[in-house]
Amino acid sequence: MKRFLQNLKMIDISIIIVSFNTKNLTVQCIKSVFKEGSKLEKEIIVVDNGSVDDSVKEIEKLKIKNRKLGSKIKIIVNSENLGFSKANNIGIKEAKGKYILLLNSDTVVKKGSIEALLEFARKKKDAGAVVPKLINPDGTTQASVFRLPNIKRAIEQYWLGKEKLLDKYYPEGNTPSIVESAVMAAFLITPKTLKMVGLLDERYFIYFEDLDYSRRIQEKGLKIYYLPSAEVIHYHGASGKNLIDERNQWRRLIPSSKIYHGTLRHYLFNFILWSGQKWRNFFKNQN
Repeated sequence: MKRFLQNLKMIDISIIIVSFNTKNLTVQCIKSVFKEGSKLEKEIIVVDNGSVDDSVKEIEKLKIKNRKLGSKIKIIVNSENLGFSKANNIGIKEAKGKYILLLNSDTVVKKGSIEALLEFARKKKDAGAVVPKLINPDGTTQASVFRLPNIKRAIEQYWLGKEKLLDKYYPEGNTPSIVESAVMAAFLITPKTLKMVGLLDERYFIYFEDLDYSRRIQEKGLKIYYLPSAEVIHYHGASGKNLIDERNQWRRLIPSSKIYHGTLRHYLFNFILWSGQKWRNFFKNQN
């Protein structure tokens, strides 16, 4: 038992990667984690959501090809697609690291970025989560943070004309900043958050789970930091393109919105958005 507890302490961070029919991207992501260059003791937990593209076989091949690194990769295979939140929770429950990094399979970690996130989180006692700058494949900065949506902000943007209150954006400059919420493509969760906030809400199959978790972090008095010195390339949308049929996107989006806002606020929020857009189009056509 004593040796088991010592082994737990040796792992600094557990990286959770949810995989669903992204064989090549997942393997590329895993390789980037090991090439990241830090001296941290880390483990990778891949939670496969019932892929049918031989993702698991390819990861197993990677483990065999490099046994030293392969011993630090654990694969959990779900028999079906359980969604983003539940799959991540399965990985978190198996994790032995003190810190948790949720990492999309469509990401490539740049050198030193995991260590930068972890070191920053260790210094900030009020850190609930730390997120890196996300980079598009062409090298431009990707919008990856949000202000939490509410009725007041919806009115201000869609009825009163205040711009970009509810739009995804990225903080300017090279210094760390506090943000209200961030996408979970690369999302470092601190021990305090694990203790005080717990797991992701599994009612969200996809959509709104990042907003919900960010809101819950702040309700506990913790902060979310955006760290631009840590960089992760994100092939935006690639990890989720097979998760949903884009033609039926609303089948996932609307239930998640109702859970996040509450049913009445969901309809009010969306009426404000709909009516605001209608009025804008009306006045635009008049001109």
